[in-house]
Amino acid sequence: MKQFDIEDLSVAATYKAFPQAIRSKLLGIRQLILEAADRTEGVGEIDETLKWGVPSYLTSKSGSGTTIRLAPSGKEDEFGLYVHCQTSLIQDFKETHPKAFRYSGSRALIFAVTDECDKETLEKFIVAALTYHQRKKSPKKHS
Repeated sequence: MKQFDIEDLSVAATYKAFPQAIRSKLLGIRQLILEAADRTEGVGEIDETLKWGVPSYLTSKSGSGTTIRLAPSGKEDEFGLYVHCQTSLIQDFKETHPKAFRYSGSRALIFAVTDECDKETLEKFIVAALTYHQRKKSPKKHS
């Protein structure tokens, strides 16, 4: 497994400030995001930065996807993977995978630190986020 160093010191400091159990889980999702981006055609380099004070992952160069943010949920021992609320990502995924995650409105997948997440399904969601704009721009194929 390829390791991805955190180059932005403010991002590293933000992760370090999270409670250990949440930090560990979020760093695991971070790894999935970067691996998925590395393997997914058209995504390209990911910018890792802070947006709204939390680690965020952007497809700035390719413009293929929407921003993914990782943060505690506000409830003790919970965290989330957040996307832009005006995308259809959460709704689309909820329709095809209704029981895969706990969904929060149109903006987040919510996890407890004790949850064992299906990494394959989570990676499908991540790839959908990383390619959201790319898919919206491509013409629909007619059968």
